Amino acid sequence: MPSIYDFEAQSIDGRPVALSQFRGQVLLIVNTASACGFTPQFGGLEKLHQRYADKGLVVLGFPCNQFGSQDPGSNEEIGAFCQKNYGVSFPMMAKVDVNGGAAHPLYQWLTAEAPGLLGSKAIKWNFTKFLVGKDGRVLRRYAPQDAPEKLSKDIEAALAA
Repeated sequence: MPSIYDFEAQSIDGRPVALSQFRGQVLLIVNTASACGFTPQFGGLEKLHQRYADKGLVVLGFPCNQFGSQDPGSNEEIGAFCQKNYGVSFPMMAKVDVNGGAAHPLYQWLTAEAPGLLGSKAIKWNFTKFLVGKDGRVLRRYAPQDAPEKLSKDIEAALAA
């Protein structure tokens, strides 16, 4: 049975990232966008990163342009935007599709492991979040409107597990 550690992504600057390097850590995986009503969540995600990184949390941002074309820029432009506007220091990955036939394999797995409302596997919008435990299994899926600061209790439980 696959776990998160069986997948690879590409960093926003084009380097391969084996997710196995995060073995034993808690992951918060988020599909992001630079021009969305939820874009200010970058600030909350960065606060989670600052608060829990030394305890074992890794926030991973995956830009996606599938919802209202709200992240049309290049990976370089997206990375600069996140750093300049929100001080993002957590790892940002290269832009991916999260739905459809071209969906990144990681997102195909995440949505199968943690379906949304009424069993829907599709990601509905930007800033859908997945919490992955130290064992590489998905613990929970959060809706775009779930503010990062509201996830602290679940993150602390996952870190303590």
